[in-house]
Amino acid sequence: FKDTAMRWQELDQEPCSLARTLAVIGDRWTLLVLRDAFLGVRRFEAFQSRLGVTRHVLSDRLGKLVAYSVLEKRVYQERPQRQEYRLTERGRELHPVIVHLVQWGDRHLADERGAPLFHVHRHCGHRLQARLTCADCGEEVRAQDVRVDPNPAFADLLP
Repeated sequence: FKDTAMRWQELDQEPCSLARTLAVIGDRWTLLVLRDAFLGVRRFEAFQSRLGVTRHVLSDRLGKLVAYSVLEKRVYQERPQRQEYRLTERGRELHPVIVHLVQWGDRHLADERGAPLFHVHRHCGHRLQARLTCADCGEEVRAQDVRVDPNPAFADLLP
């Protein structure tokens, strides 16, 4: 899009959806927080215990996810007041991203024992094999099946 170099701190200002997404979830701790949130972890101490991350880093990542409405804080105890973190609808929409990343790791980085966890479809009981499909025709879509067209609304940023 533009000739100037992207700065990590300014990714959320880029006219690129991937860059903006990385500004929200693009570091290892945030992705692991999301993994654990999808596994049912909700409380700060549980995240910290599972991840082994410092309180400061975890607080920063959880705060960012709340600020971007990926997680929300909910009170679970009044006295003393304690809060937990729950995925929002926006956060739940990241599930396919997490599943695809996990399955890529299972396929390319697992040892001889295979995947450490199996994702099972509750409805049919089979192991999940996530695939990208076209919402209109239902066909599986691979990288070579996709054309990317520029949005005319961004014409001033195109070369």
